[in-house]
Amino acid sequence: MASYTAQSREQGRAPLPMAARRDTWWLAPAATFIVFTAFVVYTTFRVFENNYYKSPYKWGPYLSPMYSPLLPFHVVVNLPLIGPKMISPAVYILLFPLLFRLTCYYYRKAYYRSFVFDPPGCAVPEPNPERRMRYTGERVFPLIAQNFHRFALYIAVLFIFILGWDAIRSFMWPGPDGTTHFGMGVGSLVLTINVVLLALYTFGCHSWRHLIGGSLNCYSCDALSRTRYGLWVKFSFLNRRHALFAWLSLIWVALTDLYVRLAAMYPGFDVRFF
Repeated sequence: MASYTAQSREQGRAPLPMAARRDTWWLAPAATFIVFTAFVVYTTFRVFENNYYKSPYKWGPYLSPMYSPLLPFHVVVNLPLIGPKMISPAVYILLFPLLFRLTCYYYRKAYYRSFVFDPPGCAVPEPNPERRMRYTGERVFPLIAQNFHRFALYIAVLFIFILGWDAIRSFMWPGPDGTTHFGMGVGSLVLTINVVLLALYTFGCHSWRHLIGGSLNCYSCDALSRTRYGLWVKFSFLNRRHALFAWLSLIWVALTDLYVRLAAMYPGFDVRFF
């Protein structure tokens, strides 16, 4: 299929129609649609639930990544038919990681194919061919907003440190005398894995790789250029696995929040090792 497509491109032929592809090209877009939709539905529910995001300190010093850092915002709005409701702090927090994810170079390909069929897959034309003739790229509104990705990177890096501190605090357990001491439960491992996966995803980002190794005309001219080149090579290892860490970190964030929610709802749910 790949060789036929390349040959067709060299001979100036049009891409294969959907019916002509015999492989299961639709599996990746379908899986992306299902997983991403489930994540959005769960996240929306948790944001507006505004509860069970911090386990009782006695049963584990855990804080959900969807509510970290805890913001002292208590804005109450009167909604029609519902009455007064407090806006969840998670609304303000999730805006920043969400901006980084939605503008991510990999996720653009994923949801362009899965949600708007632009295009559905490699060598598969769009359902409406005329739309391609009107395509302006990411140069005009609204897709020009995708260029915010390079700036959202700085906020994403900041959240790595915030969630890293939450992971460290998950090992600080209360003692019988009221002081804290080193301890570990399953939740400690869950929060630690969460920040590790997010770090692997964030520092495998194309924008991060460009930040540390881009805009150089010579990699060997001086010590700084050689150092930046060395970092660029090392982080390229993560970049080649960017899609893998993107999905692992997305799914694990939801599982981490679910674990903290269960630990907050049911004291004793978390298993403590020592």
